[in-house]
Amino acid sequence: MKKWPIRWDLLLRYRMIEIVALWEGRLTTNHLIQSFGIGRQQASKDINSYLADIAPGNLVYDKHLKGYKPNESFTPKLTSGHADEYLHILSRRDDITVTFDDLDMGFEHTAMIRPVTRNIAPEVLRPLVQAIRDKKRVDICYTSLKDGEFVERIISPHTLVCTPLRWHVRAYCEYARDYRDFVLSRIHGIPDINDNAAQGKQEDTLWNTNAVIELTPDTRLSDKQKAVIEKDYGMVNGTLRIPTNASLVHYLLIAYNIDIHMQKYNPQGQQIVVGNMDELMPYLAY
Repeated sequence: MKKWPIRWDLLLRYRMIEIVALWEGRLTTNHLIQSFGIGRQQASKDINSYLADIAPGNLVYDKHLKGYKPNESFTPKLTSGHADEYLHILSRRDDITVTFDDLDMGFEHTAMIRPVTRNIAPEVLRPLVQAIRDKKRVDICYTSLKDGEFVERIISPHTLVCTPLRWHVRAYCEYARDYRDFVLSRIHGIPDINDNAAQGKQEDTLWNTNAVIELTPDTRLSDKQKAVIEKDYGMVNGTLRIPTNASLVHYLLIAYNIDIHMQKYNPQGQQIVVGNMDELMPYLAY
């Protein structure tokens, strides 16, 4: 084990090694190459030095996977082993390569409030990530909030979705014969990967339907109050346009604390409203 402080850039890469190995169940040099813009030789050196200096025996090379997988005795050394860490990386992959959010960078006079991620086990997430990557069907045991009963479902997952309060997987459900959102914390046991997916992302009509949410200041506010809200949200000509897809409209409205029955709130509490609700209603009823 290293006795001296680890350079911050190397620490970030070590943390990535632990997080990806634990939650995806497969680590390759490409994970480091694509995330940090380093060469293959450096990526390989990082993995080897992690195993030599930080956590000997934590990872084993699997020829079938063509990468490293966590040993049965895997113990995080530089991370907490909580799903938040992996899901946070996923949420930033599209727009940032390296994240500093979980590191103590010495800023003492700041505080961040984050919702607690619901209970998610690596054993649940790994098969889903693999199924999405390899376009496979998965058997899951799921508890619906409707009746609280365990049900068996065969799904073809295509995307993990992060919302402010939960994570779910978007998947084709063979029982419903349609696409559904399955909350990760309501999946029990270990998902069983099967053969090729029945349906993919390209057949998910709602997912592939573009939508735009138009947020405006609550009409009951005064002009001066509206100006404050417009500045708060960076609105252009009194409107904030948020591009998304039809299957995510509901979650985005929740994220902005928008209730479609907004008339029961006072204008100072509501602050913003949806300016094109008529266009979005068909996506809120499915």
